Amino acid sequence: MNRIITFCIFLVSFSSPVFSQETTGLFPIISSKDVEGGAVEYSLSLQVLILMTILTILPSVVLGMTAFTRIIIVLSILRQALGTQQTPPNQVLIALALFLTFYIMSPVLERAWVEAGRPYVDGEIEIQEGIEKGGEIFKRFMLANTRQEDLIAFTDLAELPQFEDPAEVPFRVLLPAFITSELKIAFQIGFLIFLPFLVIDLLISSILMSLGMMMLSPMLVALPFKLLLFVLVDGWSMTVGSLAASYLVE
Repeated sequence: MNRIITFCIFLVSFSSPVFSQETTGLFPIISSKDVEGGAVEYSLSLQVLILMTILTILPSVVLGMTAFTRIIIVLSILRQALGTQQTPPNQVLIALALFLTFYIMSPVLERAWVEAGRPYVDGEIEIQEGIEKGGEIFKRFMLANTRQEDLIAFTDLAELPQFEDPAEVPFRVLLPAFITSELKIAFQIGFLIFLPFLVIDLLISSILMSLGMMMLSPMLVALPFKLLLFVLVDGWSMTVGSLAASYLVE
């Protein structure tokens, strides 16, 4: 348990010397003390603080280092193309995006746990080595799914030389390049999804205009036809399957 707490402390950058010895004074609820064997024991209040901090930064990690961004954008564009307003609701879309993200990222998460998480918990490696190994696994995933143009652009913005080995790319360059790449690919997929529904809207609008029914909303008439088309082609399976297949996972 103490090794897990130490691992969490490193992740949230609690590396100040104030946490390496028994502390009192302004913050008596946050304390630590040395125990036998050279280990450090932290107070319960500090453990709760670390847990709350991890829960706070967890959404940023999910958004920035996984497939969640591309998936949720494509699903949102799909709902807008269908013209169903708030159906499916936001909670359903987010749940679907999270489960699909977990499905896509499962090989990466399992490899990170086997090569970094479990050895650290078992005491086989130190915390720094565990974080480095876990970071390399996520870095390989992000590099495989980042456009080369975005990587070069952010490398130039950071005024760094071009990297001959992709493994040398630092996270401060890779993270914004990966998110930018995800946004562009998501909008490209969304454009392709939007086209057939746009054609239906144009056809319905032309038919209504030719019949003189200008007071009737084309969106209202086109909605059942778009839903029928989406159901006939098994649209949800095609969309989810295409999103899953668009990622390269080692």
